[in-house]
Amino acid sequence: MRAVLQRATKAKVTVAGEVVGEITRPGIVALVGVTNNDTIADAHWLARKIAELRIMREENSVSDINAPVLVISQFTLYGDARKGRRPSWSKAAPGPVAEPLVDAVCAELRARNIEVVTGQFGADMAVELTNDGPFTVILDSLAQDSS
Repeated sequence: MRAVLQRATKAKVTVAGEVVGEITRPGIVALVGVTNNDTIADAHWLARKIAELRIMREENSVSDINAPVLVISQFTLYGDARKGRRPSWSKAAPGPVAEPLVDAVCAELRARNIEVVTGQFGADMAVELTNDGPFTVILDSLAQDSS
């Protein structure tokens, strides 16, 4: 699994003009992509990293300060644009594979008592955020180690 984490002071995601997820205080926007061979173990690893990385102000983690997380599924994180002018999406998992794993990330975060709001899987979403810093980190479960 792959995620782009952006520290934000506020953020919201809108579908067809309706706000479906919003954070109104400092937290994290997590754009989450799933590839074909990802597993539930990758989802748990990603959730732990989102919760415990010390990327909030004053070297705190989301868990330390009870910060909210806006999780948005983003298959384009597995786009491959190395050849030609049109990205290939072949490494992005199809919806029936990806959606349960994104849901597992959210469930694991909630199990850690973290407030989670989401976009709408598979929808055309408009995402607005105020990036705090700006501060952005990329995570990839293929690069995970034991820590």
